[in-house]
Amino acid sequence: MYLLYLDDSGSPKNLGEKYFVLAGVFVFERQAHFIATEMDKYAETLFPGGGRDVEFHASEIFSGRSAPWNSIKDKNSRIDVIASVLKILADFDARVEIFACAVHKDSFGDQDSVEMAFEDLCSRFDKKLKRIYFEAQDPQRGIIILDKSSYETSLQKMALDFKSIGTRWGIISNLAEVPLFVDSRASRIIQLADHVAYAVFRRFEHGDTKYFDLIAHKFDFKDDILHGLAHKHNLGRCLCPACMSRG
Repeated sequence: MYLLYLDDSGSPKNLGEKYFVLAGVFVFERQAHFIATEMDKYAETLFPGGGRDVEFHASEIFSGRSAPWNSIKDKNSRIDVIASVLKILADFDARVEIFACAVHKDSFGDQDSVEMAFEDLCSRFDKKLKRIYFEAQDPQRGIIILDKSSYETSLQKMALDFKSIGTRWGIISNLAEVPLFVDSRASRIIQLADHVAYAVFRRFEHGDTKYFDLIAHKFDFKDDILHGLAHKHNLGRCLCPACMSRG
């Protein structure tokens, strides 16, 4: 079983932000434990004796306004924390990959950017599982796991529709269950997905690549196409990695 842990960055309704990002971590079920263990170890180095209770939430770490991150007064030190969390992902097994969809909200008017990004990533996840089957004769199914949100009901319904009616790219055939929603405080991999989404958001919203560059090599990549990253926009020619890989 393969798992795709997803979280978002940016707000669909915030008029002060140009982008909404949904992104996360693609991992075989047995690998999730080992990634979580590495994150637990790192948390313990930051807060000895209390590391297991620490939630890695990139925007909160960056701002340093809430506990326990307000105890780290130096902003550069907090930036190093975000980078260190991403480095756990960057240095992990090559089979652990990432997926992301960045939606330029103004390009699509009243369309729901959350649902647009979710449909895109469901399709990419399904196609990845199909490639694994055809290339390795390994018939694995997948489950999508997301942080709890107000979109829980609508996204579960969408996933059911994808299996019967299909997405705009075809029927989804490799998901074993509707998406599962968990509390991010209880899942280190959701926290890692949060950092991936934050890195992608900073890249597209602010042109800040320092986090993105740490994990760019982890995007699903095949036949010179960056399958793991989508940039949805109507802005004309774009030089981002996703658009450039598709010509």
